[in-house]
Amino acid sequence: MPAEHHVSLDDIRAAAARISGHVLRTPMAQSSSLSALCGVPVHLKLESHQRTGAFKLRGATNAMLTLSADQRKHGVVAASTGNHGRALAYASRSVGSKATICMSSLVPQNKVDEVRRLGAEVRISGKSQDEAQVEVDRLVAHEGLVMVPPFDNAAVIAGQGTIGLELIEDLPELETVLVQVSGGGLASGIAAAVKALKPDVKIIGLTMDRGAAMKLSIAAGHPVEVEEYPSLADSLGGGIGLDNKLTFSMCRALLDDIVLLTEAEIAAGIRHAYEQEREVLEGAGAIGIAALIAGRFKLSGPTAVILSGRNIDMRLHRHIINGGELENAT
Repeated sequence: MPAEHHVSLDDIRAAAARISGHVLRTPMAQSSSLSALCGVPVHLKLESHQRTGAFKLRGATNAMLTLSADQRKHGVVAASTGNHGRALAYASRSVGSKATICMSSLVPQNKVDEVRRLGAEVRISGKSQDEAQVEVDRLVAHEGLVMVPPFDNAAVIAGQGTIGLELIEDLPELETVLVQVSGGGLASGIAAAVKALKPDVKIIGLTMDRGAAMKLSIAAGHPVEVEEYPSLADSLGGGIGLDNKLTFSMCRALLDDIVLLTEAEIAAGIRHAYEQEREVLEGAGAIGIAALIAGRFKLSGPTAVILSGRNIDMRLHRHIINGGELENAT
């Protein structure tokens, strides 16, 4: 993989030093229920316990800390399905900057409200992540804001990759990682760190079967546009960008597979997380658990499951836990 399309282990280690003290070093907890089900030790990486409720704070913080004082003064802007916007709002405020977050009409209201609560300006634009990005590009061109992309950015990828360092430190016998795939920032960052330290570890990407942009793009051999649909795993929605510079090539080179989950399977993962693990998770956060209880693959040894976020609307969560119809849940 050409150097210009890669985030290195050194980049990730530098990010870890930079963000130390700004984000939580989240715990790993072995799941007795999933370990018994799978016949191997299954450990949960609790990124859902991060300060903004999702892993995105790592990448957003690393990106903000790499900006110059002048760039911070101008303010930052990003498109987001919710969690990146929340993280960027938090990280920008912590360094005295201001964030503008552009989101589509598909983003759940609870995520919009939380971004506003953290002091960011919100722009609702279009019906997809790609359409929200059009407003981001306009603000960069006409108002001088600095774009901090949600995934296709070296500083963001390196920040997310710090999770991979912690996985190997906490579970050196690791054999498999189950990680969410949307735009690919989390998956490529974790894969870059883990594969550099333990090349034989399998990295399995997981996403919903509604508009799986990265899987379709890898199959096509280049980034492709996808239609965006409502999903319980709303934070996995959106395209990867037709001019993708980093995450497409990294995911194509570093991921061993990408597995798709149905809405019913994701709902079952949310229920299992609550009933068996005592964890409140959004759909994307529960997708690794969903894959395991659906029996999508056989594990051969110690496995880490990334619980990426908890930022679910609690009315929706109650609806799912109580076995409500999925047609009314999204």
